[in-house]
Amino acid sequence: MKIIAESSSTRTEWALVDGTEIVEHAFTTGLNPFFQTRREISHAVRLELPEAFFRRRWDHVYFYGAGCSSKEKNKIMESSLVAQFKTPVTVQSDLLGAARGLLVRKPGLACILGTGSNSCLYDGSEIVKTVSPLGFILGDEGSGAYLGKTFIADMLKDLAPASLSRAFYEKYAVTPNMLMDEVYTNPLPSRTLSRYSAFLAEHIGEKYVYDLIYDAFMRFFTRNIWAYPYKENPICFVGSTCVLFKDILLKAAADYGAEIAKITRYSMPGLIEYHSED
Repeated sequence: MKIIAESSSTRTEWALVDGTEIVEHAFTTGLNPFFQTRREISHAVRLELPEAFFRRRWDHVYFYGAGCSSKEKNKIMESSLVAQFKTPVTVQSDLLGAARGLLVRKPGLACILGTGSNSCLYDGSEIVKTVSPLGFILGDEGSGAYLGKTFIADMLKDLAPASLSRAFYEKYAVTPNMLMDEVYTNPLPSRTLSRYSAFLAEHIGEKYVYDLIYDAFMRFFTRNIWAYPYKENPICFVGSTCVLFKDILLKAAADYGAEIAKITRYSMPGLIEYHSED
């Protein structure tokens, strides 16, 4: 049996599997070696996972995570997981996890639209081309953090509709100064910004909100998808944001001249299928 984990900056999905059968399934907070130390990661894993995941040594742990894009960061994650599971561990990027989860062993374009955003060209086994996402400050177009950042900035500059701003401040009981502190002093600001995208979903009928989300998705296509042979490959999306705003994403894709083959919340079913042959 093996453990397969897929982590964004917001949440981590864990599956203890025997072949293609899920024996145990759980969610914990997101794990990201860019923002968390080895000790913090180990602490979260041990305290948040059910005891069933620690009953014995397993055959292997496959971990796909945000921030796992360099040998240095992967080593932090690997060391943390080996210390907890006493089992061989392979750490890969969340983007490769998305590609394998979306396409399994078929080639195509895999895209993440969740707390952050990312994209790649996948050959059925490995990533062969990618455009740097640049993170929520310089990039992450179309992501939950990008939507939250755009909306919060508009509110603080009095560019968002006054009625929408009032509804926001009433719902979350915050002030402009509290928002600034929340963004600039929080160790995980992208997670903070992304959670406000749910407020936009509640007001999707307002033109300002629709246009904000549509423009963000169009920026994802024009700044990322343009670099790939997107007319020759299936385009698949995974993540909370692409599911939450599925209809607008489909509209933006059609206007851009791209055809989306799949939109799903989770990549775990495909990852289980992919690793069933290991």
